[in-house]
Amino acid sequence: MDRLREDESGLPADFTLARNPWQLFSVWMGEAEAAEPNDPNAMQLATADADGLPDVRTVLLKGADEAGLVFYTNLGSAKGEQLARNPQAAVVFYWKSLGRQIRARGPVSPVTTEEADAYFASRRRESRLGAIASLQSRPLADRPTLIAAVDALSERYGDGQIPRPETWSGFRLAPVQMEFWQNGDFRLHDRVRFTRDGEGWKGVRLYP
Repeated sequence: MDRLREDESGLPADFTLARNPWQLFSVWMGEAEAAEPNDPNAMQLATADADGLPDVRTVLLKGADEAGLVFYTNLGSAKGEQLARNPQAAVVFYWKSLGRQIRARGPVSPVTTEEADAYFASRRRESRLGAIASLQSRPLADRPTLIAAVDALSERYGDGQIPRPETWSGFRLAPVQMEFWQNGDFRLHDRVRFTRDGEGWKGVRLYP
C-alpha cells in the first residue's frame, strides 16, 4: 500500500504509478529548479535534416503545460530549417544531482505571434540585440564582426523599443510520448513511459 500513498504533490509515492505525466513533469521540474545549480530548464533537442541525419543540441525550455514544451530560436538556424521541413522532434532533460531524466517526443508547431512577441520583450536588452545580430548557424569571420553588429544595433535603437525580428520565434513540441527515469542502485533503475491515448495517457512501467 505504501507504493500507492500520495506524497505532498498528490502523486503516488511510486512515481511509476502516476496517471498524469504533466503533473509528474511539473513536480520533477520544480525539484530540479531547487537542486540544479545551472539551467535546470536545459534540454537536448533532437531533429533531423533533409537526409534524415539526426542533429542534437541544448536549448532552454521557456514554457511547459499540457499543450506542450516551448523553446525559441532563430528560424534560419539549423534546427529552425530542419523543423520547417520535418516538424517533429525529441527532447531529453537530465538532472545529474537528482539522478533523473525525462524524455519526450512528438510533432512540433510554431508558437503564436503574440507568444513570440511577449517572450522576446521579456528578454534582457542585450539578449534581444544579440538575437537580431546573430545569423545563427551561418559562417562568422571572427568575433569582432559579431560584436560590431551588436554595437551598431545598440546605437541604432538607443533606449527605444527593440522589435522582434521575423526570423526569430518559437516552437511548441506536443508530446505523444513522455518517459520518466529515476536512477537506481546497481543500475536497477525505475522507468515509466506514457503514450498519448485519445484525450488521455496510458502509462507502462519498463525494465531498466
